[in-house]
Amino acid sequence: MHTLSRTLWYSCCVCSLLVTSTAVNATELLEDSGAWLQAVAEGSMGFIDPSLKNARVWLEGQSRFDGDWGHWYQGMVRTAAGYALSDRATLWAGYTWLPTQNIGKSYVSQQDIWPAFRYVLPTEIGTFTFRTMWETNFLNGSQLRERPRQMIKFMHPLEFEPRLSLIAWDEAFYRVNSTTFGGKSGFDQNRAFAGFGWSFNKNVRTELGYMNQYLDNANHSAATMRHLGMASVFVNF
Repeated sequence: MHTLSRTLWYSCCVCSLLVTSTAVNATELLEDSGAWLQAVAEGSMGFIDPSLKNARVWLEGQSRFDGDWGHWYQGMVRTAAGYALSDRATLWAGYTWLPTQNIGKSYVSQQDIWPAFRYVLPTEIGTFTFRTMWETNFLNGSQLRERPRQMIKFMHPLEFEPRLSLIAWDEAFYRVNSTTFGGKSGFDQNRAFAGFGWSFNKNVRTELGYMNQYLDNANHSAATMRHLGMASVFVNF
């Protein structure tokens, strides 16, 4: 338990130092606000055939809005097939489509393919989830950007109402290579979330809270910090 706590604390410190260092190096910090809506469905393919009980499917959609909800600026559709190595560890292979229409900029349609590994660790104080994803981003033309991302998530059910949980997670992104449209290599962005979750039953759960997105620009000369309200629905089958 103590080793796990020290590891999590160290990981969070590294992420915080990385973001702080980037903020110091940036010459300009812009701030804005908005809202993200997310729906995720995940489950076993055993309903097709019992022999496929370890095969998994992941379907996800997001809509992202500017602060006054007057402009939809980005969507996200993600689908993946996976295999459960155990009740804690899952391997994934997936595809993401990310259409973007920022005000005053050209429409962009990014597509990604990626492998991922997720490990779920129940403890006495709550559940930790670790997800490592390596995206290959298909950008304008034939350019490919390699971008790994690491998430650490913690969910702590409250004793007086086990259906209600405290939720916190952090996810850091890094650009491995430099591309014309994807920016210079180095730190890309960090997302940090804090909020509450409510489990209606073992199959349906919601999360609501605040997400801070710190996003570096293409040449690391400026950054944007977004203050976002985030609402999510998770369905397991």
